[in-house]
Amino acid sequence: MELRKVELLEVWVRLKSPFETSFGKTLERPAILVRAEERGGEVGWGEVVADSGPWYSYETNETAWHVIRDFILPQLKGDVGPRGFPALVSRIRGHNMAKAGVEMALWDLAAKLEGRPLWQYIGGVRDRIASGVSVGIQPSLEDLVRVVDSYVQEGYQRVKIKIRPGYDVEPVRRLREVLGPSLKLQVDANAAYTLSDVEVFRRLDDFGLLMIEQPLGWRDLVDHAELARHIRTPICLDESVADADDARKAYQLGSAMIINVKPARVGGLGETLRIHDLWYRQLGRPIWIGGMLETGVGRGHLVAAATLEGVRYPNDISASSRYYEEDIVEPPWELNRDGTISAPRASGIGAEVLEDKVRSAAKRAYEFRP
Repeated sequence: MELRKVELLEVWVRLKSPFETSFGKTLERPAILVRAEERGGEVGWGEVVADSGPWYSYETNETAWHVIRDFILPQLKGDVGPRGFPALVSRIRGHNMAKAGVEMALWDLAAKLEGRPLWQYIGGVRDRIASGVSVGIQPSLEDLVRVVDSYVQEGYQRVKIKIRPGYDVEPVRRLREVLGPSLKLQVDANAAYTLSDVEVFRRLDDFGLLMIEQPLGWRDLVDHAELARHIRTPICLDESVADADDARKAYQLGSAMIINVKPARVGGLGETLRIHDLWYRQLGRPIWIGGMLETGVGRGHLVAAATLEGVRYPNDISASSRYYEEDIVEPPWELNRDGTISAPRASGIGAEVLEDKVRSAAKRAYEFRP
């Protein structure tokens, strides 16, 4: 397909309440929306989720804007499609979130040109995806129980809580005491611990957690393999897996049983498919799809990824109302009574971007014409 133009639109979106992890609190975040328009007028949308600071990743909204404008967009000439996109940008090392935002717009556009929902276009096998919710660090254990219970009552199939040193065993213990052993519960450390904290994880073994996500260093594989030999709870890797090659090494070292695949972290849906095919189809191990506080644009791509066969746990893909008073897509993503989100029947990501709203709210914009 030939592109007529690609636009970058940066908006800042405010969360309904602060979301706190071991990195700190987030109340407002930038979202760079990528609008790709082909010669016939069809439009595809992607989202860059890089934060304003280099906390989860070295990428920020400023680096992403620079890399997309000055290095990625100049490559988009002639016949451009999502499957060929990685080769076009292969000389650019890293900057996966920047790449993912552009690539996702191309996936959405390609699926629309075929008249197919994106999830079917990439080979998804289910029309409903299991939805879990991620709960940030709370001011008190009473607040934590109240918040988690409210999401359980809404129907979310799994709860993940963020932990950090000093806020780990007791929050889990309290949730088990109040909400019982049947709650599907897991924890996410966001790389806040070291091997010297092995006793913390041994104590967490007593609570029947689904998994412990990214307990150690954000690029580590070796220490995770050592930790796995000392605990019973499965280790899930997040930040440590940036591509399928990292996934292969994690398997060879014994670093994890499960991978949380965030399409933005690994460079887009193309690399998500490669990790899925390696980890699940070749190695027989499960994945699930994680999120980065996406707006409804990015959330549409997550829903598509979560329909893949190897996704065997509830995902960090919640309803639009979980984070935002008002989303920028119509219809917003909603939770079904059984704790699932429906994969859309409309083509592409299956939701229409409220373009007038986005343009009026944009802090800056850039237009590229091949």
